[in-house]
Amino acid sequence: MIEVWAPRASRMRLRHAGGDLDLHPGGGGWWRADAPLADGDRYGFVLDDGDAVRPDPRSRRQPDGVHDLSAWFDADAYEWNDDAWTGRQLAGGVVYELHIGTFTPEGTLDAAAARLDHLVDLGVTHVELLPVNGFNGVWNWGYDGVLWYTVHEAYGGPAAYQRFVDACHGRGLAVIQDVVYNHLGPSGNYLPEFGPYLRDAERNTWGSSVNLDEAAVRSFIVDNALMWMRDYHVDGLRLDAVHALLDRTDRHILQEIAEQTDALSAHLGRPLTLIAESDMNDATLISAREAGGYGLTAQWSDDYHHALHVALTGETVGYYADFAPLSALVKAATRGFFHDGTWSSFRGRDHGRPIDPRIPTWRLVTYSQDHDQIGNRAAGDRLSQTLDEGGLRIAAVLTLLAPYTPMLFMGEEWAASTPWQFFTSHPEPELAKATAEGRLAEFEAMGWDESVVPDPQDPDTFARSHLDWAEVAAPDSDPRHRRTLDLYRRLAELRRTLPDLTDPDFAALSAEADEDARTFVLHRGAVDIVVNFGTDAVAMETGTETLVLTTNDAVSVHSGRITLPARSAAVMTR
Repeated sequence: MIEVWAPRASRMRLRHAGGDLDLHPGGGGWWRADAPLADGDRYGFVLDDGDAVRPDPRSRRQPDGVHDLSAWFDADAYEWNDDAWTGRQLAGGVVYELHIGTFTPEGTLDAAAARLDHLVDLGVTHVELLPVNGFNGVWNWGYDGVLWYTVHEAYGGPAAYQRFVDACHGRGLAVIQDVVYNHLGPSGNYLPEFGPYLRDAERNTWGSSVNLDEAAVRSFIVDNALMWMRDYHVDGLRLDAVHALLDRTDRHILQEIAEQTDALSAHLGRPLTLIAESDMNDATLISAREAGGYGLTAQWSDDYHHALHVALTGETVGYYADFAPLSALVKAATRGFFHDGTWSSFRGRDHGRPIDPRIPTWRLVTYSQDHDQIGNRAAGDRLSQTLDEGGLRIAAVLTLLAPYTPMLFMGEEWAASTPWQFFTSHPEPELAKATAEGRLAEFEAMGWDESVVPDPQDPDTFARSHLDWAEVAAPDSDPRHRRTLDLYRRLAELRRTLPDLTDPDFAALSAEADEDARTFVLHRGAVDIVVNFGTDAVAMETGTETLVLTTNDAVSVHSGRITLPARSAAVMTR
């Protein structure tokens, strides 16, 4: 049986190798027919009395791109090897964000699977993939997807995706898939021909908003979410920019996804994780449904990134302005959000709400670098391209030993020198030109020199964004890379070893900062994380403590005082 929701069509035909097959209306805009399709068979839909063939909106595979015929994919054909996999809870975990196309030279799922031992040795527990669904072109960040049920063919398609997830589970790694339900890309989106998937009169940052008033569209989204976790065995989803989901119904789409995910989790007998990206600073997303929340597992806290970034770099332009004092880091590190009802100068209004301290701290995902915060800079420069080694080591400490669930961005763990730039490969000349000019205009308006803004359509922009694994493998590479990797491994091990570093209680947190000396101390139970952001050495009273890790061999403890060289950090236990 094949079916498609197409209320805007007066006639529907399935085109396949055997010819055209008429579909029968089934009510509510649905069309159905018994179709003789086997794994790999090409097919598409012909709407009304025309002759143009459109891919299946729920296509699992597009061998020739998003404008061409779909290929039937039998998700049950794969023989899984993860029967013993019981999943991983997010609490106590370490997330690693990666982009399949640039994680390895080959840019495929199979090549990424060959690098999983590196992640295991690092101490990662959850691998988070940037979107892999179908988009037009060969390379892209993934946020311009138009066929949400597919796996991009250049990455290896859906069969390779199954192999990748299976390989992760075989090494004890959970998989989180980044999904985009708030908009569709600019090329290859044929959904409006089928039905009112979008609200043309309402737009968000990226285009027409998704029509969440329509039950079939909501089903399209929820079914997609369940597909990843059921058919591909993934362990959870990262939900992109949920603040752009305009839902006026009594039961928010996020709550609906959470309810269905919890039901599937109970059936599968393993934890399933939902992580929201939101700029609303509203813990309703992660509050229990019994308390009026949506019941998602976790959400990102950009505020922690902003406060840490400013403390490390001194940048205070745009949305960084409010985070200039170290007191911003104190608040973000102990209360989760900096803006929790406070004035946001960037937004020109009060923003956010306080987090109920009864919510576990691990329900916030924090980081010092991610794909957006690097890639949306004009040159796509990482912290490794702007900070000294001392600053990078502080960033590592305050990322992995934060009270929240830490997330690393691929290559961060060895201070990768390669940038992560915004890249596209739109085949349409007009769209390619508009994308490049729009990117340039955006940064010119902020005062950037246009010469430093790479052309997203230039293949070299994509090539430059690939990780260089020789930086950690070649014996003659800069030793800074290996020193950084060793520190990340030690910090991840320390997080596993000291129970206070995974204690989820907000009440167990406190922090203080000295604005003049540029020092910051985070207390996590009996563990103290002491940081000198400044350019001069400092001495501080510590009491009776044991030094367990330093980022600089010159750190010393004597007679209840710790001496920290410039740009250094130490971890101590009482």
